[in-house]
Amino acid sequence: MKIKKAVITAAGPAQRELPIQSLIDRDGIKKTVLELLIEESIQAGMEEIGVVVFPGDEKNYANAIGKYASQVQFIPQEKPMGYGHSLLTAADFVSDHPFLHLVGDHLYVNRTKKRCARHLVEIAEKEECAVSAVQPTRESFITNFGVIGGGRIPGSLDLYKIDRVIEKPTPTQAEQKLMVPGLRAGHYLCFFGMHVLTPAIFQLLDKEFRKNEGKILGLSDALNELAGKEKYLALEKNELRFDMGARYGLFKAQLALAMSGKDRDRLMGELLEFFTMKELTTKEN
Repeated sequence: MKIKKAVITAAGPAQRELPIQSLIDRDGIKKTVLELLIEESIQAGMEEIGVVVFPGDEKNYANAIGKYASQVQFIPQEKPMGYGHSLLTAADFVSDHPFLHLVGDHLYVNRTKKRCARHLVEIAEKEECAVSAVQPTRESFITNFGVIGGGRIPGSLDLYKIDRVIEKPTPTQAEQKLMVPGLRAGHYLCFFGMHVLTPAIFQLLDKEFRKNEGKILGLSDALNELAGKEKYLALEKNELRFDMGARYGLFKAQLALAMSGKDRDRLMGELLEFFTMKELTTKEN
């Protein structure tokens, strides 16, 4: 099982502007969010990258990716029919190959030398199955994520067999259906926004879309069905993920990049100076 294609979904009405926002990377170089996601994919070994976009955004996105244009194919999602439909739009691009999937409004900042996408691809190729990245998350936040239920693979510290997937469950639902032995009390495994999926996901999404007669299509129901049809694993990652569409999301992502890069000491000094001046001003008033 070799994974050489990636799909980045960026067509949602609320996320269209986020991939073209500029940030300063760890090396002090100005790049767009989309460039950073493409680099994450390329460093994971991807040779072809499909970016699902809102029709008409192709030119702006092409301008935002610079030297990577030759490796990227833009795939228009003709109607905004949901996240699952956005992924389904890439079925012809992916064909019958397993693929890496990232979302265009999230940025990933690794705490270790091995990037998250690279690690995910390595596990998927070794285990020859779909693998989703997950993070332990307190129950007060799980209503924002897809959450998995299952059990740890014997002998592994970070791999789980997925038995069930529920989108944005209540704490009561999670306690009843999504408990994972070995996690801290009150914590559940939530999607990290990064997956390696098999082409079977497109059959499941298409079936769900037809069954619901063109209603908004999510992804979690299809992932839940995938878990019942084939081997499907979760890889626990404790890297940083930032939702750029959330309040201060871009700011937090930029701060994380800077704090893990070559300008860290300089930034620490400037932040210390800022907070010291702020405290002095507050005391004077």
